[in-house]
Amino acid sequence: MFNKNIKLVIAALIIAYAVYQFIEGNIGNGIFLILLSSIFVFLYFRNEFILLAFLRMRKQDMPGTEKWLQKIKNPESSLTPKQQGYYNYLFGIIFSQKNLTQAEKYFRKALKLGLNMDYDVAMAKLSLAGIAMQKRRKREATTLLQEAKKLDKNNMLTDQIKMMQQQMKKI
Repeated sequence: MFNKNIKLVIAALIIAYAVYQFIEGNIGNGIFLILLSSIFVFLYFRNEFILLAFLRMRKQDMPGTEKWLQKIKNPESSLTPKQQGYYNYLFGIIFSQKNLTQAEKYFRKALKLGLNMDYDVAMAKLSLAGIAMQKRRKREATTLLQEAKKLDKNNMLTDQIKMMQQQMKKI
């Protein structure tokens, strides 16, 4: 909705007004304004459209996910680098069903920008391994699968990794 820097400016102005309210003796108003400013600080670190896109993704609604992501007009200026990573990660998941070349581009960019969770990095590498396997790049797919296996600490992707390794033997 707002540029990331505008969110911080709004939070700073609300905090300044909260301090004024504390000085005036309106403690309740000041506390409420501090809580209100924390929403803008939270939205600086977690973009609202990416959060809504993840909710759509959870419901397996790919068109809805894409709709929320397309509301972010200029990702470089309105998102932090980690948010840009998740922006590209979500587009990679969407395009993995449509266009593998474009999905590969998005996944690589997401890995370059960085993702917070090891599971997300493992999932991106697993998806890249699948794309490399479909494009007959067996060596690259093998290394990506090994990296995904190392990152999957909770063993949530073991079935997919084993299935891909079985398919790799057929190549």
